[in-house]
Amino acid sequence: MGRCIYGCSAVTFFFSFFLLVTASSLPRNLEPVHHNKTGSGQINSNSVLVALLDSRYTELAELVEKALLLQKLEDAVGRHNITIFAPRNEALERDLDPDFKRFLLQPGNLRSLQTLLLSHIIPTRVGSNQWPEENSGRVKHLTLGSDQVLHLSKAKGNGKRLVNSAVITRPDDLTRPDGLIHGIERLLIPRSVQEDFNRRRNLRSISAVLPEGAPEVDPRINRLKKSAATAAVPAGSPPVLPIQSAMAPGPSLAPAPAPGPGGPRHHFNGEAQVKDFIHTLLHYGGYNEMADILVNLTSLATEMGRLVSEGYVLTVLAPNDEAMAKLTTDQLSEPGAPEQIVYYHIIPEYQTEESMYNSVRRFGKVNYETLRFPHKVAAKEADGSVKFGSGDRSAYLFDPDIYTDGRISVQGIDGVLFPEEEGTVKKQTSPVKKVVQPRRGKLLEVACRMLGAIGKDSYLSTC
Repeated sequence: MGRCIYGCSAVTFFFSFFLLVTASSLPRNLEPVHHNKTGSGQINSNSVLVALLDSRYTELAELVEKALLLQKLEDAVGRHNITIFAPRNEALERDLDPDFKRFLLQPGNLRSLQTLLLSHIIPTRVGSNQWPEENSGRVKHLTLGSDQVLHLSKAKGNGKRLVNSAVITRPDDLTRPDGLIHGIERLLIPRSVQEDFNRRRNLRSISAVLPEGAPEVDPRINRLKKSAATAAVPAGSPPVLPIQSAMAPGPSLAPAPAPGPGGPRHHFNGEAQVKDFIHTLLHYGGYNEMADILVNLTSLATEMGRLVSEGYVLTVLAPNDEAMAKLTTDQLSEPGAPEQIVYYHIIPEYQTEESMYNSVRRFGKVNYETLRFPHKVAAKEADGSVKFGSGDRSAYLFDPDIYTDGRISVQGIDGVLFPEEEGTVKKQTSPVKKVVQPRRGKLLEVACRMLGAIGKDSYLSTC
């Protein structure tokens, strides 16, 4: 971002900000004091907003000025005692996606920038000594962004303070009478801002050329019909072949081209979209191990990109770093084991948190197909969320909708899933077997039923 994003120095920003807040605070001395104000009701050099001009948070202060939020924050400080979660300058200069920076600074995206910044401020003073304990779970706080919510918690084991999934690196860094500032490791990006960024970026990358139709497939032999050149399905319909056929290796077994991108112009760039969601995992934080597997296993990333280019949609259940760290050497040492693990976490459908939760609420249990044919992953409702798998090998939907662009959906989970072993299924079904009785002739069975009907007790002893 540079030391000064908008061509203004920090000193110029300080004086303009100080003059603005000082001039706006003068008339307040003549107004009656409202009883609902918890702050001082005035903005002065000892305000938490002026403290944002500290050398560690100048980049965030300049973003606030660019978003035209000074007046709104001044009013908030007059009514409340606020808490600001401020990423340091390094997090905004080096760790932020350059495309995302340009998106935030475009004038047409002012609303997204305001939503992003207001989601870092809560109208309540929460010091480090007021943080919830590890066993008490997460505590919700409504931000100044109205519908945006922050979750405060402590990480299990190391006891680090967390806001959402970002670590508080400098708790109680700057304290003032009308609020305080906690330093955090990275920028918190609300889901609505991320979706708006993905939507605008993908609209630019998709060509305006109308998609072409795909040839028909003979369902008996799962191959293209000979008259495929003259008989094409309407453009916009889903791919004709199942996704397992599309994964067949070799050009001789290539499936029918997809209705949209399967034409000669390839309207969807699947490889670029796979790279986008991998970069999103890295910037989101907490999913570096999953991103590392996808980057190192180039054949797997290429396969996913080809499927997306051919018109298929994918939902990736991404285990977080804590879950991946529990994998043993034996589970990863076998040839192709990492690919098989990832394949079991890819669903050939486009599912979001809302669609999956509605499904499990309605049907109780849903079995999703995976790319690890023929294994399926089971989902059900649990604790107000979606739970995948069963028993010890289960995982909750932990970070929903990390990446959603209409073709690839990434959902963060807190465990690594494995398909049920065939041996466990046999053990469960074996005790249910009934003891086989000696076979009797059909005539004897008919006779016994007749004698029982007429009440001949003397003959029932033989039945």
